[in-house]
Amino acid sequence: MLLKLLFAPVLGPIEGVAWIADKVLEQADISTNDAESLQKQLLALQLSFDMGEIPEEEFMIQEEEILLALQALEDEEEDED
Repeated sequence: MLLKLLFAPVLGPIEGVAWIADKVLEQADISTNDAESLQKQLLALQLSFDMGEIPEEEFMIQEEEILLALQALEDEEEDED
């Protein structure tokens, strides 16, 4: 703990830049795999419903949101082509 405090002026900026770079990479990964991420969310939602963890109403609402987001993504891809 004491060493961390002593080296904070030197290591602080380095750790800050590493943290920022990590966050940028996370966002880039999310944006490039957005369809894949939505499909994983849909699968997780289906599993939660099948296991009885969420009620049918909640499942229907969340499923519709995810499917609409997937459709919007597909529409964007078609517009780019």
